[in-house]
Amino acid sequence: QVQLVESGGGLVQPGGSLRLSCAASGSIIRIYDMGWYRQAPGKERELVASINSGGSTNYVESVKGRFTISRDNTKNTVYLQMNSLKSEDTAVYYCNADVRFRGVLSSRNFWGKGTLVTVSS
Repeated sequence: QVQLVESGGGLVQPGGSLRLSCAASGSIIRIYDMGWYRQAPGKERELVASINSGGSTNYVESVKGRFTISRDNTKNTVYLQMNSLKSEDTAVYYCNADVRFRGVLSSRNFWGKGTLVTVSS
């Protein structure tokens, strides 16, 4: 199977920056789309940013110009650089990936356990 492990969350003041990382491990053959979702208290989970295997990216409107998603295919890792953070960015951030791994013919979708980002003074 495949595991996704996020890191880099924490407490940051408004206007500050954080960099999230998500490393995929397991019997991976290929990783297709990777993305970051977030879920704030009392709200539904939403897609923040995604990146396909070719490097094309997509962002939710509220983070455009502030967040940057990237990936390192040699390390099976996706990153989310978050700048100019606002209180409304406070949420648990989850990594998501479509992965083809040994023993199956098609890709499967996996989630990390999440990392908490708190933006507060």
